[in-house]
Order: sequence, then structure tokens, then C-alpha cells
Amino acid sequence: MSTYRVAQVAAAGEPFQIAEREVPRPGPRHVRIAVDACGICHSDTIFVNALVPGVRFPVVPGHENAGRIEELGDGAGDMGWQVGDRVAVGWFGGSCGHCRQCRQGDFIVCANLKVPGWAYDGGYAESMIAPVDALARIPDALSASDAGPMACAGVTVFNGLRRSSARPGDLVAVLGLGGLGHLGVQYAAAMGFETVGIARGADKADFAKQLGAHHYVDSTAGTPVAQALQSLGGAKVVLATASNSEAITATVDGLAPRGELVVIGADAQPLGVNPNQLLMSGRVLRGHPSGTAQDVQDTMAFSALHGIRPMTETVPLDQVDAAYRKMLSGAARFRMALTNS
Repeated sequence: MSTYRVAQVAAAGEPFQIAEREVPRPGPRHVRIAVDACGICHSDTIFVNALVPGVRFPVVPGHENAGRIEELGDGAGDMGWQVGDRVAVGWFGGSCGHCRQCRQGDFIVCANLKVPGWAYDGGYAESMIAPVDALARIPDALSASDAGPMACAGVTVFNGLRRSSARPGDLVAVLGLGGLGHLGVQYAAAMGFETVGIARGADKADFAKQLGAHHYVDSTAGTPVAQALQSLGGAKVVLATASNSEAITATVDGLAPRGELVVIGADAQPLGVNPNQLLMSGRVLRGHPSGTAQDVQDTMAFSALHGIRPMTETVPLDQVDAAYRKMLSGAARFRMALTNS
């Protein structure tokens, strides 16, 4: 009997343990993937701690997956997939195809979205099963540890910018220079925006410039962030990657007329925005979800073309618990990925 290893949590909030399982066969329109790397995302805590309904233990998280197809289920080959294809599977782990959103073609907000690590076992493992509509082809230029984080963090930032109202030459600010923001600045600069990095501390100015920012705003310097943005002409878009509602709120008055605040940083605390801040200047406030498999593929292609990579620390699968705790502590400033090399 062939087996493979998974990193699983037996009950909500418990430590990770390595377990052996029998290698599964993929069902119709599914494939089995040999996982080469899987990013550790803060959103994994939602499932590890059972903060959403329907979590079934033991849980194998992981929605920043990169690997190679090792077996095709019935019909998968007819859809253009072959054994050996390098693929990524992100937060978008497949859609139901029959809810109203799917019927309108808006698959990322599917009412029955199949998030890996929730709907089915994720990539904290040596192998995983995924439906074919979740697969994104990885370009040769990207390693697995680069591609994994692109399937969630990367696509969220990339889509948040390309689907915003900003156009090349517009002033675009990225709030936060962490796991999402360090990608956001790179994408914004590559898309031709006049890019502003916003973070805490003067020491991050050089880093922001290295990422491609044209300006840096230190949110602790005394000058309000909104005033600093207005001194640059007002931001057409603020991409809020920081998971801090107070910091996000502080950018609103820095938007230009018809400016747009795009929120991708998660925080349970409410935003302190009043209607008057939006009404007279026609400002827009919106949340932005991740992206479909095609969006992930677009993100990776753009990243390969422009030399954009996540800053990623790789850790062997058997050190998963320590790596997960490091992510929770904030000691891992950018991205972390489990590897099976």
C-alpha cells in the first residue's frame, strides 16, 4: 500500500502532527498533485481554529499550493491536463457552477466556493486532490516556493490593482509592506503607477524604494497619512494590505476625488469611515477577494515577465508546527512555505 504524509490538526487549535495516509485516487475531473511547496497563510487560522462552519477534523490546511500532476481522474485529460504539468491551486479551489454568481460568471464569489483546507484537504502534505477548474499553470520561470504564495497573496494583490480604477501614471498607495504589501508595491510599479509605500518607521523607506516605490510615507512621523497623500496630489487608489482597521481608516481622506480604497487586509474591527468622507468627493470603498485559477495564472505570468517574486522562507514539512507558530507570531515578515524537496 502506497502512503503519503500530511500535516494535520486533530481538533481546533491543537498543534500540527505528521500522519501517514493511503495515497488517494482522483475522481472524475480531478487530479492528484505531488505538492512541491505550500505557502503558510494567515487565513489558515480560520480553519485550524474552526472559525467558520463546516470544518471537519482532522484538518489539513493549505491554499497556496504548487506542484506537479501525478495522476489524472476521468475527463481531466480531455480538458488539456497531462501528468507532469506544473500547477498551482490557491484560495480558489473550485466552484459549484450552479449558484447565481457562478451562472453570472463571477466564480470567485461562488456561494459554495471550495477553499483547499476547508472543502477538501489542502497542501500541508506531500500529495493532494484538486478539481481541474482550480488548476493554474506555473510558468517555467517560477519555482514552486515562488508560485505557491502567488496563488493567494499574489493574486489578491495583483487583481486588487488591475481591477481598480487606477490607470498608468495615477498615484497609487500601498498601505503595509508585509506579506501582501511587499508584492503590492512591486506590482503597482510594474503596472506603471506612481507608487507610494506606506508603513510604520523611517527605516522602511529604503526597502520601499528597493521594491519600486517612488515615494514613502512613514505613518509614525507625525504628519497624518492622509495629509501626506494629499501633498502628493491625492491617491487615485489606496490598496490597504495592512490588517489594521485604524490604519486603513487613516488613508481615506488621502484619496483624490473619485478615489478608491481597496481593502484586502483582514481585520475584525470596524472601519471608522463616515458617509461625509465618501459623498462629496465621490470616493469608493470596496473589499476585494482573491481570484480564479485563470487570475492566478495571469498573476504568475505577469510576475515572471517583470521579475516579481515573493520574499519567502522555506521550511520542511516536518517542521510545520514551528513554522505555523512563527507565522502567527509575526516573526515571519513576508511569506513562508512548506517544502517536500
